[in-house]
Amino acid sequence: MAANTELNVEQKLKALYKLQVIDSKIDKLRSVRGELPMEVADLEDELAGIETRSENMDAEVKQMEASISLNKTKIMDSKANIKKYEKQLENVKNNREFDALNKEIEIAGLEVQAAEKRIKNLQFDIEQKKESKEALSAELEGRKIDLKNKKAELDTIVDETEKEERDLLALREKATASIEERLLNGYNGIRGNVKNGIGIAIIERDSCGGCFSKIPPQRQADIRQRKKILVCEHCGRVLVDAQLAEEVTL
Repeated sequence: MAANTELNVEQKLKALYKLQVIDSKIDKLRSVRGELPMEVADLEDELAGIETRSENMDAEVKQMEASISLNKTKIMDSKANIKKYEKQLENVKNNREFDALNKEIEIAGLEVQAAEKRIKNLQFDIEQKKESKEALSAELEGRKIDLKNKKAELDTIVDETEKEERDLLALREKATASIEERLLNGYNGIRGNVKNGIGIAIIERDSCGGCFSKIPPQRQADIRQRKKILVCEHCGRVLVDAQLAEEVTL
């Protein structure tokens, strides 16, 4: 629906303030949820990270177990070679053959020792990985419980506020239809730049209701006349008088 640009200044101010009231109600509903949606998302990311680490540990253990298997095969092969060389020693014809076979036996023996040492180190590493995996599994279960609780808490809050927020969003859509695009963009811009979401502020105790800066008496008088859209000289929020605010209903 196209915005009605034929409204006078007072009507425009009332339309803007009505939108502010609606947005403040929506902000309040969403603040009830607080940081729960972000906490849920963070927990989901953390769970995914823990699961990935767990899968990586499993893959590393499998690689180490495969390496142990290869080293055991190497030990068997080397021991078989030692037996073969020892058998050949019975038929040597000269010292050169004797020395060469003994050298091969020595090398094969060193290969057995090296493979046994690698197996021992790998087995130690596997035990360490399994202990880390157990601790990680416990952490994973704890995070799953945390996530379940956070989701249940968030679902409860969403269920309690969903209908009200849906109704307010429908009101907001209707309210924005009566505001010209230039004013609406300005209002949205102000809201996006302030922490409390107040784009249209009431004059309260001679001060801006958004930033609490003092408003000069003459400017207050101009605002009460509702002849021009005036903003706070300190924060840029659009200012309305308290009487106008009371006249606005949803």
